[in-house]
Amino acid sequence: MDHAAFTTQGFALVPQVLTATQCEAAASRLAGMSTNSAGTRCLLSEAWCQALAARVRRHASMAPLVPAGFAAVQCTYFEKSASRNWLVPVHQDLSIPVADHVEHASLSGWSRKEGTLYVRPPAELLEQLVAVRLHIDACGASDGPLRVVPGSHLYGRMQAKDAAAARQVQSEFTCTAGQGSAMAMRPLLLHASSRSTGGNMRRVLHFLFGPRVLPFGLRWQRAI
Repeated sequence: MDHAAFTTQGFALVPQVLTATQCEAAASRLAGMSTNSAGTRCLLSEAWCQALAARVRRHASMAPLVPAGFAAVQCTYFEKSASRNWLVPVHQDLSIPVADHVEHASLSGWSRKEGTLYVRPPAELLEQLVAVRLHIDACGASDGPLRVVPGSHLYGRMQAKDAAAARQVQSEFTCTAGQGSAMAMRPLLLHASSRSTGGNMRRVLHFLFGPRVLPFGLRWQRAI
């Protein structure tokens, strides 16, 4: 995998990170989970999910993209289907899950989701993080795939009007994917997704990897 391209584009598509059998095993785990309308943010407490995170780090094509010393700090499950169909407008991922509330001028946007505390850290920390989306199902153009604005992560944290302007200047790229493939991306990359217009299920496990030690006295809510 070309790390230089990942650095400039902010994303990379990696085929065959999981086999069909491994995808089916993950799907069976997900089938019995209690989730909200779109999924859940709390999967990293599960041993099978931790094993998948380790598999991602060990995969030869992922090694140039996820630094060896990074920990898996979150896994979010997203599901689109005929009964769970939704869209997400263009945005950046700006919040991280942490263990404790810390008073610091560089920290903002404190919130609690599914019992976990989240905060918006400075862009300098967000720029280091790597997200990896594992596709449990194939995702075609009609299945509500992620759309990204290549290179937009280099603009730092953006206001809504700046994000809209960047989207006008730079064409979107639609990230269709085969079953078992992965997409590595920077959280500051502008991304969006539309509703599915097909009848297929689109299940994605979205891992977040980051440095084990955080600044400002912060601690990850979980680090595997």
